[in-house]
Amino acid sequence: MDMWHAHRADLESLSARDRRRQLILRQGRDFSSNDYLGMARAPRLARAVEEAIARGVPMGSGGSRLLRGNDPEHEALEAQAAQFFGSESALFLSSGYAANVALLASLPQRGDLIVYDALIHASMHEGLALTRATAVIAGHNDPDSFDDAIAAWRASGGRGRVWLAFESLYSMDGDRAPLADLVQLAERHEAIMLIDEAHATGVFGPDGRGLAAALDGRADTVVLRTCGKALGCEGALVCAPAVVRDFLVNRARPFIFSTAPSPLMAAAVREALKMLADEPERRTGLMARVAHAEAALAPHGADATGTQIMPLILDDEARTMAVAARLQAAGFDIRGIRPPTVPAGTSRLRISLTQNVMPEDIDALAEALAEALA
Repeated sequence: MDMWHAHRADLESLSARDRRRQLILRQGRDFSSNDYLGMARAPRLARAVEEAIARGVPMGSGGSRLLRGNDPEHEALEAQAAQFFGSESALFLSSGYAANVALLASLPQRGDLIVYDALIHASMHEGLALTRATAVIAGHNDPDSFDDAIAAWRASGGRGRVWLAFESLYSMDGDRAPLADLVQLAERHEAIMLIDEAHATGVFGPDGRGLAAALDGRADTVVLRTCGKALGCEGALVCAPAVVRDFLVNRARPFIFSTAPSPLMAAAVREALKMLADEPERRTGLMARVAHAEAALAPHGADATGTQIMPLILDDEARTMAVAARLQAAGFDIRGIRPPTVPAGTSRLRISLTQNVMPEDIDALAEALAEALA
């Protein structure tokens, strides 16, 4: 008897539909990572970790934050992050995924309503699966759809708190949320905004504080900022009113029952925040690459989003993966993205622009793309 029969059958089903995933070592010129500012290999971050080791900061935390795992580096990072982003408090978690699950599963209460954008990240959906509140989908970047969902809920007798869950910059489309309209909506309904700034942190806003930088410190705003993308590190920071931090420490199971992140990583993130303020040329350099890429790649069908994420939507799954394979064979690390990661009929190449490539790499990509699409 094969006790893994159901699992093997599932994998075979994925293979039959050409949906079976596999791990591929990174190679070729980087047009797929989220290391937008090229900080992951920055010597300054390496020195910060070396200096932390020299002063006795341990590699592992040894336990959860509520046991012996709470290191001075964690608390120093949180104090520095709150000051940098302008929030009342900050909480450091192991990943953006864990943070989104913690926020959606613990903050909204029974009797509340969560209205979430149709294209929010999978980690938010995991949190929604655990929430005690009612969750309703809204059209992507459509404030009227959010408003209609709230009105319908109120008309049906809903009396709890309203929560709005959305991203400031969407990772697969590269488009920005209509923040001003959503802020007005939140104010009108006395709603609380849960904003995922994963792909905007470090890239946009004063000193790289994100697209939602002006909202920090507000009582109606909770912002998630990941550290594993533009900051070149790992983990996530929840920036929020102090009562939210305290509530998460007491009620958020992904925080309570997880071993604390490495204190060395906390030291690295502290240095990364300083780098955002000290090295604005990283952001200006990235935006120059964005402008260059839009001129070179838009004629071949890539969307000029004004951000570091340029999707090239090819619709057909098989064609998308074939074009991606051709580009990879030509030395460009570009991945094909297909359902269920993106909606059916919108399979695409996700072209990510980073400081790890030069303008001549972008020009070479444009030539290879023209050949791959022919």
